[in-house]
Amino acid sequence: MPLPESASIAAELRTAMGKLTRRVKLEDQMPLGQVAVLGELDRNGAMTTSELAAGQRVRPQSMARAVGLLMEQGLITRRAHPTDGRKSLVELSDAGRALLEEERERRADWLARAIDAELSDEERELLAAAIGLVVRVAAH
Repeated sequence: MPLPESASIAAELRTAMGKLTRRVKLEDQMPLGQVAVLGELDRNGAMTTSELAAGQRVRPQSMARAVGLLMEQGLITRRAHPTDGRKSLVELSDAGRALLEEERERRADWLARAIDAELSDEERELLAAAIGLVVRVAAH
């Protein structure tokens, strides 16, 4: 059983991180689901549509539509699966990688401006130190 103080910290941290994540995502200029698919492909490389659906916790039919839209925009490409001729893999195109990087830069820029506007020098130092703690907890 976690200590009561740890349980309280956990609840507050989860709430705060959720608020921050939702606020940062408001900076995206493309739909969140499409950004999520591009991010998944960037992190994990080429995948089947079924693998993408499982990773994003959506139905394969929904992912097939999202993949189709991203292909129409030239943000992903499709190629034959190397070991299973019945399947194909989708992967980021150069345009998709560039757009994803723009979205990430926009998020980071908003966050940096918010930190500058809201935090004192001492608070920025505390926040920087806390990042390492959050990374350690996440790795548990």
